[in-house]
Amino acid sequence: MSSEQRPLSGIRVLDLSHVLAMPYCTMILGDLGAEVIKVERPVTGDDARHFGPYKEGESAYFMSVNRNKRSVTLDLRNAEAKAVLRDLIACSDVLAENYKPGTLAKLGFSEQEVKAINPRIVYASICGFGHDSVYPGRPGYDIIAQAFSGFMSITGYPENPPTRAGASVGDIISGLFTAVGILASLRGVDREGQGQRLDIAMTDCMLAVLENAVVRQTVAGQTPGRVGSRHPAITPFDVFETANGHVVIAVGNDRLWEMFCQAVPQLAEALGDERFSSNPQRTENHADLKPIIEAWSRTLTSAALVEQLSVVGVPCGPVNTIADVVADPNTIHRDMLAAFDHPTAGHVVTANNPIHFDRTPCKAHRPAPELGQHTEDVMTAVLGYPSERVDELRSSGAFGQADSTS
Repeated sequence: MSSEQRPLSGIRVLDLSHVLAMPYCTMILGDLGAEVIKVERPVTGDDARHFGPYKEGESAYFMSVNRNKRSVTLDLRNAEAKAVLRDLIACSDVLAENYKPGTLAKLGFSEQEVKAINPRIVYASICGFGHDSVYPGRPGYDIIAQAFSGFMSITGYPENPPTRAGASVGDIISGLFTAVGILASLRGVDREGQGQRLDIAMTDCMLAVLENAVVRQTVAGQTPGRVGSRHPAITPFDVFETANGHVVIAVGNDRLWEMFCQAVPQLAEALGDERFSSNPQRTENHADLKPIIEAWSRTLTSAALVEQLSVVGVPCGPVNTIADVVADPNTIHRDMLAAFDHPTAGHVVTANNPIHFDRTPCKAHRPAPELGQHTEDVMTAVLGYPSERVDELRSSGAFGQADSTS
């Protein structure tokens, strides 16, 4: 299906972002059908283009978060390039950026200046601590957001240092919250005819997803700590060793505990043990319970254990490697791998969008662009510049002195 049939068809996003947080957001908007025009520095482009691994000289990291976009190179130190950016702002619905606060204002594109060009535009920003912040000048990366928010203080094992999550969740969650904010703002434009500013702080986003950790502090006066992979308030809800790997078992209530023990003859005595008679008791005595469960789980392969418990409805699953999950039949069935033929890198497979609509598609449909691949196309097809104007811009250095793609 074409992008015109997608939920955000007709929405144009001017993407001035780099690395991960906002590029992830604009990628999602592109999956939903928005036209995303990515503005990059000439020659070097987005920093993520220089993150490995590489295929035929192209960054797989960059390709994994920049599908469904067109790339334009503009040297925003150049007056002519700034004029082009103003024209792009005038015909866009969203401006998305994640520069350090004040960077775009110094270039002449503050919130007020952008609104003067296009009062309907949604001006979305992501930064570490927020534009309206007591720490306005601090740069922010994923690990800083994870640390500052307290997320790392509750991740890992108590005998080890605070641990960063295995993926850059500080960036990704910020991108998702920003996408939600942009969609809500676009609804407001439909209703009121006026855009607004989104100020998204990565540290705020990480604080917002701490589940019950905040109320444990504010209501119970308990400062949460690291408890490893287990749940601090539900037991058993943890990783368990098997004969050939690990599984997770999630017994979320007393009824599931009874089902679990009935399904595993080796746990029959545990069912009548007062230490494990209720969830609070099991949680208090988790250190006694885990060895009992693992004495059984280590006798089975992960697949056999999952089969035994799944048949009776006890929640469980294997601890997959990435190789395992990309080969899993449900991953294939759910269309969760996006395959592209990139003009330089060739065949590339990335994770796909997990949203499934029943009427409109929401999947990857265009490979990540080469640097400046669409500069001339955007100048002519989007902005309506004649070829003479494009030549003038090229000669002026607006696209960068080394531009050869336009």
